[in-house]
Amino acid sequence: MTGLIDFYVNHPFWLWLSAAAVFLAIEVGTGTGWLLWPAASAAAVGVVALLLPTNLPVEIALFAVLTIASTYFARRFLRPALAGPDPDLNDPTLRLLGRPAEVVAAFENGRGRVFVDGKEWAAQTEGEAEGETAPETGTRVSVVGVHGAVLTVR
Repeated sequence: MTGLIDFYVNHPFWLWLSAAAVFLAIEVGTGTGWLLWPAASAAAVGVVALLLPTNLPVEIALFAVLTIASTYFARRFLRPALAGPDPDLNDPTLRLLGRPAEVVAAFENGRGRVFVDGKEWAAQTEGEAEGETAPETGTRVSVVGVHGAVLTVR
């Protein structure tokens, strides 16, 4: 055991590389996104320890500063840049908003069926204005809302 400690003391690059690997393994297991930046910071400190003569307190301070800075900048600037226009990429129903649809079953009492994005859906009209007629079969409408498995169309 003392041989392993002596190895890490004499070769701090491997200590920091091991720490980076542990952080990265935990990150892969949890998928939170929080441990990616400490892993990158530990790897960076390892490279600094390899290239420059430093001691452990300086390396720990550098690790702390890099972790705080990289986590802050990633959360502040990277997340908004990666966020797409869709609120949830894994929810395909939300991608139907604004898409054109074709009425396949005439609307009665505000309810009917439409064909959109290769599928047939139950639908309801947005709200019938006075004098407005219900859409008939073959009419093009637009999806303006999704409520469970029922689309709201205009």
